[in-house]
Parts: sequence; C-alpha cells; structure tokens
Amino acid sequence: MKKSLLLLLALLALFSRPVSAQKKFSVYAVGFYNQENLFDTCHDKGKNDYEFLPTGSYKWDGLKYTHKLRNMARVLSEMGTDVLPNVGCAFIGLSEVENARALNDLISQEPLKARGMQFCHIEGPDRRGVDCALLYNPALFTPEDVKLYPYVQELEKDSAYFTRGFLTVKGKLGGDDVAVIVCHWPSRFSTGFYRESAARQVKVIKDNLLREDPDRKILVMGDMNDDPTNKSMHEYLGAKAEISEVGPDDMYNPWYNILAKEGKGTLMYGGSWNLFDQIVLSPNLLNRKGEKDFSSLKFWKNHIFLRDYLLHAEGKYKGSPKRTTAGGVWLDGYSDHLPVVVYLVKEQK
Repeated sequence: MKKSLLLLLALLALFSRPVSAQKKFSVYAVGFYNQENLFDTCHDKGKNDYEFLPTGSYKWDGLKYTHKLRNMARVLSEMGTDVLPNVGCAFIGLSEVENARALNDLISQEPLKARGMQFCHIEGPDRRGVDCALLYNPALFTPEDVKLYPYVQELEKDSAYFTRGFLTVKGKLGGDDVAVIVCHWPSRFSTGFYRESAARQVKVIKDNLLREDPDRKILVMGDMNDDPTNKSMHEYLGAKAEISEVGPDDMYNPWYNILAKEGKGTLMYGGSWNLFDQIVLSPNLLNRKGEKDFSSLKFWKNHIFLRDYLLHAEGKYKGSPKRTTAGGVWLDGYSDHLPVVVYLVKEQK
C-alpha cells in the first residue's frame, strides 16, 4: 500500500510539471556604460577637445584611440552574456562619446560588427563635445523615433551655458513599445541643484511619454553623477528603493539597495564606492508582490557588470576601475565607471 501511494504521488508530480514547463520566456538584457572620453583624434570645430589630439595633454594618437575602441568594444560585447551567451544586450546607453565618427569606429570593431550593432545619436551642445548615444542590436530592438531634449538652465545666470541633453529613443523590444531616456547629468563640479534640475526635466519627459501611451515601458538610464540615495534620484525623479513604494508617478530603482545595503558601486572616489550609473524603470515594468504577469516585458533582475580585467589588480588603485589614463599615465584601460545591466522577461505566446 505504501509503495502504491508513493508511485501515485510520483506520477502526479510527473504529470503536473508539463503545465508550467510548457511556458516559455524570452529574456532581454539592456545596459548602460560610461565610455570615459571616447574621443577620436581630430578636432571638432567649436568644441574644446584639444586635450584629445596628438598634440594635446593626453597625446591622443591613433595607437591610443585604436586601443580604446578595442577595449570598449570588448566590454560592450560581453555585457549581458552572463545570462545570454553569444547574444548580449539588446541595447546599451552610452555617455562620453565625442561624435558619430567615434561611434562608427566603435561598431566597426569585430565583436560588435559580428552582431550588426547600430547606434542612435544626435550631436549635442556640450562644450567639451561629449554626447550620449544608444547602441542597439537591430535583431532585438527596433528604434522608431529619436529626439534630443535639451537641458534647460533654470537659473538666468546660466542661460549661456550649454550641457548635455536627454537622448530619447522610442522603439520596439520583444513586441512591446518602449522608450529609453539616456542621460549624463551635470558633474559634481556643480552643486546638487543642477542634477535635481535634470531630474525634474527627465520626469517631465517620462510623464509625457506615458501620457501619450500608458502601456509604453520607460527606462531612464545614465551617468547621473548622483547616487540612488540622493534627492535628484530618490525625490525629484521619484526612483524608489522598493517595488512596494512605487506609485503611478514614480519609478523603481533596483540599484538603491545595492549601494545602501551591499556597499557596491560603479565608480570609486577616495576609497569608497559611488553608484552613479543607473537604469530605473516605470511601474508598468514591475510585478507587484504575488503577481506573476509576464504577458508583457517585466523586470527580472539587475547587476553591475564586472570582469577581473576591468579592475586594477595591484598598486595604489587596486580594486578600482581601470581607466584609460590616470595621473597623466596611459594605462590602456577601459573606463573609470563600471557598466550596469538589467534583464527583462516576457512570456512567449
């Protein structure tokens, strides 16, 4: 009797599995990576790019530029492969890219060329000449509309100063309407007011996109030059630490607790980690507690992309990101920032 009962239970377990096993899911990786001065070796008229010329302070010649392209392409091609080997990211937001020429040279590098990677870019007004861009795999993401919303100075005294705008790309990912806002907010040489101003402006763009189409999934990504815990992110953009805190006008910041509770970050200053590089999500990308609705794209998980080669292994910079140049010495490195990746899931029909 006991053996019969055990056999019955085993059969019930066996035949109950296919119901859930029949469900199949598609996974998409999206990322962001600050390129740390991806300049070509030519002067752009009207731009203060003189440091990155062969005669400039960085002695930026063809050899260094070629190595920089190779190094950045390696990282970009490996982002997302922890979960999606040989596929990588559907799209990756970039900051600190000089121009379309540098982007064309970047996607011509073999690991990116092999995937047919393309880019969205609009030349911006930044005086150094650095822009934001969106690198994408056309087999996974289809851009439909690209706009650059200018950063508007809220103080009259700053009206003549121009800085990076907000690159906004609408498109299709996994059959869903999505919009990506790629940012590079004002640096820490400015007070928090300027990043809080950026947050207010991005929130207006995000709200308008959702008003236009409430089902559109919104991702705000970039180098915010602020941590998830700063007012610009947490209060003015409304990027909350917990899904349960996210209201209809808010966003979810999956990086908040990675910094606040785990002490991990994407760049190091004075021996401590900051987490300026973030991807935050609109409420319609979330499953609330107890929900398991994957009929459209939903957030699954996120991580800081890390490989040993991205960090200094020894010396005074040990454990920090291995950048291209430090202390006036060319290190043949990557960036002073680490990349970040978010994974989205959708049930296949």
